[in-house]
Amino acid sequence: MKHGRSSGAKITTMRTILLVLLTAFAAFAQKVNIEFDPAARFPAYHTFAIRDGRLNSRNPALNGELVKKRIEADIAGALTARGLAMVPSGPADLNVRYTFGAARAMKPEAYPAGWRGWGTRIVRVPYAEGTLVIDLRDPTTHALVWRAISSVEKSDALKVESKIDDMVKKALRKYPTKPK
Repeated sequence: MKHGRSSGAKITTMRTILLVLLTAFAAFAQKVNIEFDPAARFPAYHTFAIRDGRLNSRNPALNGELVKKRIEADIAGALTARGLAMVPSGPADLNVRYTFGAARAMKPEAYPAGWRGWGTRIVRVPYAEGTLVIDLRDPTTHALVWRAISSVEKSDALKVESKIDDMVKKALRKYPTKPK
């Protein structure tokens, strides 16, 4: 007599494992979207100044002066590494503005359910989504020339805070954008 699982049980187990892995990757996913003005003269920009930063969170862990200083230091370091020089005061080629916040969201997730795992069960899972928007503006035209929107989904504010450095680096790694 053979001991083991039936092929149906193995398929159900494999499906469950795959779904759990995909859900885990989605839960830790970080998204970065870039928008830019194709007419912008990126090679002419040599200096930048951080002009405005806003924190929009109800959670004190994400809405404090230390978070603001950390974001600004990360932005300055990333843009300096991209070949721009920071101007603490006075005119600059680019003005940097950013907004960082967290908003509660409910995301639907699907799990196998039902007879032999062939059905699907939808569950609403709460997330705190951290979003960082970095705008680069040309001060002579007052036009937005480049924008990065970086978001990370974590279950609590402290986990969002731990990803701030990575969010800034991944966003500004894509500057300057080359027109196609």
